[in-house]
Amino acid sequence: MTLQELTEQIRNKVTHADDINATVKITTDQGVVYIDGKQSPAVVSNEDKPADCDLQITVDNLVKMGNGDLNPMMAVMTKKLKIDGNMGIAMKMGSIMG
Repeated sequence: MTLQELTEQIRNKVTHADDINATVKITTDQGVVYIDGKQSPAVVSNEDKPADCDLQITVDNLVKMGNGDLNPMMAVMTKKLKIDGNMGIAMKMGSIMG
């Protein structure tokens, strides 16, 4: 999956999720997806800006999480997913993306 395809997929999922009320940066091996959930609807771009929560993961592992093939908690425990910032926001993202 390309970064553009991933960005579009995330845009479709978070557009209807008004309860994020934070900024999230997903840093992947292909680039950045930035989610501004403080706006309604949420705005998704590929800008590399500071965020309330930074999730670091490969595109492959992010796709696996989205498909249910990789448990988010297991991803954190095996260091396939690194979280920097507000853990509560990361948990919200898990429920939205999952």
